[in-house]
This record gives sequence, structure tokens and C-alpha cells, in this order.
Amino acid sequence: MNRLLLFFFVFSISLLNAQEYWQQEVNYTISVQLDDKNHTLTGDERFEYINNSPHQLNEIYIHLWPNAYANGETALAKQLYELGHNDLKVGPDSLKGSITGLDFKVNEVHVKWDYEPHHRDICIVQLTEPLMPGGKITVSTPFVVQVPSGNISRLGHIGQSYQITQWYPKPAVFDKNGWHHMPYVTQGEFYSEYGSFDVSITLPENYVVGATGDLQTASELAFLDELASKTAEELKDLQPRKTVTREDQMTFLFPVKK
Repeated sequence: MNRLLLFFFVFSISLLNAQEYWQQEVNYTISVQLDDKNHTLTGDERFEYINNSPHQLNEIYIHLWPNAYANGETALAKQLYELGHNDLKVGPDSLKGSITGLDFKVNEVHVKWDYEPHHRDICIVQLTEPLMPGGKITVSTPFVVQVPSGNISRLGHIGQSYQITQWYPKPAVFDKNGWHHMPYVTQGEFYSEYGSFDVSITLPENYVVGATGDLQTASELAFLDELASKTAEELKDLQPRKTVTREDQMTFLFPVKK
């Protein structure tokens, strides 16, 4: 009898802990266009935010991580300076980046927002009505990213070779410990909510996008097969490379001849 009571006690505690676990959901729709002369990304974003937590939310913290490259006072700049890299501290403005043009709406209604007091790469969007447990809202904003030098961190360009990472407004994680609105730093991981992405990318015709997933467009598949065969032939005449440059490692978008 005692063993049976102990089993039910342990089972009940485990079930209670399982019921206490929750996870927010964010579903994105993003349209973005690359200007490879001015090195900018111009976009519009909408995301559905579903509150699966047991808590009422009155604001949402949002990462604006391209602003980490804006000046020498950001957390990224200070970290890089300690590591011996001072481009953001004393480098010219042409090396730096930002995200501007923001105009947040919640369910198509303009809302108040402001930067987090200590970090310009985080903002706080105030909700006009509390988001109750089980509720959902749609947040939207335009944005313009000035892509910084690719020699600084993950996001950047070297000439017209682009590595595009952590580039769009993204809600911070809200979990049982509260909001995780950390600034961008070059060493570390990026704690993010799960969800879905519907992203449209417009590029000059001579670019190829490197991305995850399975390509579905027959004409693009044929083009990539042709490009792969052509590249394999050209590589036969090249000597093995002894070094790999940062540019080679970090290319995300690159121009090719069609």
C-alpha cells in the first residue's frame, strides 16, 4: 500500500511539473529587398505573437540587433574593444550599421515604443491592451538595415559579398524566468522563440541566396545544377588553397554570372 501511495505521489508531482511548462510562439511574415550599392536591407515585417504563458503581458521586448553596430558604446563595441578590436570605437561611420525606419503597430494600431534605457539594440513595445494568457496579437513594422562591415561580427558585407544574420526585429524570449532581453555580443548564442517563417527576399538578378530548406522552383534547381557543374570544371584548373580568408568563410549572398 505504501509503495502504491508513493507511486501516485511521484506521478502527481511529475504531471504538475509537465503542466507548468510552456513556450511562447512567434510566426513571422517578412518581405525584404537588398540594395547592393548602398548596402541596405529595406523590409516590412509582421509577426503573430501567441501568449502561451500563464502571465498577462503589458509590453513586449524586441531585439534590434543591427543597432549593436551603431557606435562605440554598445555591448558589442565594448566586448570587441576588450578583445583588441576597435572598429566600432574609433572606426569611420562607413564601417558601422543600424536598423531604422521602425513604426510599430499592434493589430494595425500605432503603439508607443522606446529603446531599452541601457541598450539601443533592444526596444520595448507598449501594448494598448493587456495580452492575456492564451491570447494573440499581430505586431508589424517597416525597417531599414544599414549593413555594417563584414570584418566586425556576424552581420556584414565585404564589398558585395553579404553575410546576413540577426537582421530583423525579433521578440525576446519570455519564459518562466521572465524576459531575456540581452544585447547582441559577438561571442554567445541567440536564445529565440520557436515559430514559423514566411520570408520573401528580393535581390539583384546576379545574386544567389544561401538558405536552409528544400528548394522547390524547377528553374532555380536547374540553374544551381548548371552552376555546380560549371564550378566543378573550373576548380579542376585551380591549385588547392592553403588559407581560408574571413570573406570565404562568411559569404551568405554572393553575385554570380547567369
